[in-house]
Amino acid sequence: MPRPLDPLRSIKVKFGIVAAVMACTAILMVLWGYVLDFRARQTLPVAVLGSLVVAQLLAHGMTAPLREMTAAAKAMARGDYSRRVRATSRDEVGELAHAFNRMATDLAEVERQRREFVANVSHELRTPISALRAVLENVADGVTPATPQVLESALEQTERLGRLITQLLDLSRVDAGAARLDVSEIDVAAFIGDVTAEAGAGRPGCEIRADVIPGLHAVADRDRLHQVVANLLDNAVRHSPPGAPVTVTARPSDEGLVLEVADEGPGIPPSERARVFERFSMGTATQAARIGTPGGGTGLGLAIARWAVDLHDGDIRVLNTVRGCRIRVTIPRRPSTEADDLPQP
Repeated sequence: MPRPLDPLRSIKVKFGIVAAVMACTAILMVLWGYVLDFRARQTLPVAVLGSLVVAQLLAHGMTAPLREMTAAAKAMARGDYSRRVRATSRDEVGELAHAFNRMATDLAEVERQRREFVANVSHELRTPISALRAVLENVADGVTPATPQVLESALEQTERLGRLITQLLDLSRVDAGAARLDVSEIDVAAFIGDVTAEAGAGRPGCEIRADVIPGLHAVADRDRLHQVVANLLDNAVRHSPPGAPVTVTARPSDEGLVLEVADEGPGIPPSERARVFERFSMGTATQAARIGTPGGGTGLGLAIARWAVDLHDGDIRVLNTVRGCRIRVTIPRRPSTEADDLPQP
C-alpha cells in the first residue's frame, strides 16, 4: 500500500494531518448529505466511517514499520536474522526502522561469527587431540615403539593444544573487557633479541634477522608487546619458504615506536588484508595458507596481536609489498592507561 506521509520528517505533524483530514472528511460528508436532503442520523455514521477509512490509508505508513519490527523481533527470537523492515519514512519511526535494520544486520553477523568460531574451535581442538590419541594408541598397542621421535611428535601436538587454549583464554579477556596495561620503559633492542631467540629456538631451521637502532627505548606493556611480536614472528616463520629469512625491524617515528615483521612467503592479497586480523578468518587459499591451520597455526595469533595493539591505542596493518608479507605495528609514545582501571579476569 502507498505511504503518502513518508516524506514528512515529524510524526507529530503526521498525527496532526491525519486528525485534520479526518475532521474535514467528516464535515464534507455531512454537508454533502445535507445538500442531498439526508438527515444527520444518516450522514453522521457514514461520515465517521469515511473519515476512518481515510485515516487508515494515511496512517498505514506510520504504523506498518512498527508491525514489521514486531514480526522481525519474533523471528529473531527463533534464530532467524534475515527479516528486514521497509524503512521509507523520514520521521522518528523511519529512523527507528533504519536502526532496527542495522541491528539485525549486526546480530546476523555476530551469529555467523559465533557459529564459525564454535566450528573452528572444535576443529582446532579435535586435530591435535586426534593426532595425540593415535600416537598414544600405537605406542600402547605396541605398533610403534616409544622412540624419542614418536614422543616428540606427541609433545608437539600437546604444545599445539596448549597454545590454542592460551589464545582462547586471551580472547575471553577481550570479550569480557578485562585487560590491564602495565607500561614501563623497554630497551627495544634487548626485547627484540629475546623474542627472536624464543622464536628461533622453536624453529631452528629458520633464519630470523633483527634490525634495531641501538639505544632505542619505548614505553609499553612488555608482556602485551611480546604477544604482538611473537605472534607476528610465528605467522611469518610458519609461512616463509625454507632458507628465506624473516626480518624484524624497529625504529622511532613521530607517532612512537614502529615495528615491522617481513617474510618472503605467499603474501596476502590486498582485498583480504583487513580480514586477516579477524578470528579464524578464512578467505582464499592464499589467505588460508597464511593464517589457517597449516604448520600448527590456530588462526588466532593475528587477532590477539591486534587486540594487544589496540590496548596500546596503536595501529597494526598489512603493508603493500612486491613480494612476501610485511606487517607494521605502531605503538604511540605514551599508551593510554585507561585499561588499568578495568577489573582483572
